[in-house]
Amino acid sequence: MAEVVKKTKVVDTFKLKTWYAVQAPDFFDKKEIGQLVALEPETLKNRVVRIGLGEITGSFSQANAFTSVEFRVSDVQGKTLSTRFIGHELMPSYIKTLLRRRRSIIYNVDDVKTKDGHGVRIKSVAVTAFRASEAVRHGLRAAVSSEIKAAASELDLNTLAQEMLFGKFAAKVFGKVKHITPLRRLEIRKSELTETFQ
Repeated sequence: MAEVVKKTKVVDTFKLKTWYAVQAPDFFDKKEIGQLVALEPETLKNRVVRIGLGEITGSFSQANAFTSVEFRVSDVQGKTLSTRFIGHELMPSYIKTLLRRRRSIIYNVDDVKTKDGHGVRIKSVAVTAFRASEAVRHGLRAAVSSEIKAAASELDLNTLAQEMLFGKFAAKVFGKVKHITPLRRLEIRKSELTETFQ
């Protein structure tokens, strides 16, 4: 007796999905930075988008080429996804180019509060021109920490993000601590927003 085989129609769910444009925050003029695809737009909320700073600005200078920025999808309006800044990082390969023999490297991690009440963890690295004594390293670490906290408290989150991404924040701190010992560089190597989810 012949067996009757029922054919089931295979539905390609990818064809049912919709593409959504990802917008950078206001301080990047809401520039489109990519696209995400989903069946339901609600599933995209809180998604993290990581992108190179050079791709956003169109400028691939040394700093931009080695900086990645993280945004979180905060809102869905039609087919547009709004985002907010949640952090950035300098590539480890770039940090390694700063390290040389007969220099001291001072790493700092500071939890700061912005003018508009956001908590941000800022990780910095200072590179001295010459090898520094333990006392000098200790003094420099304390001064960098103090200046980072003071400078961040005077800025709202968007302004702080801009200044960190484009080097102005590091330059500001560098100018305040360079009297302690000759400095080669000071970089904000990473930042992370202390987030609360809704």
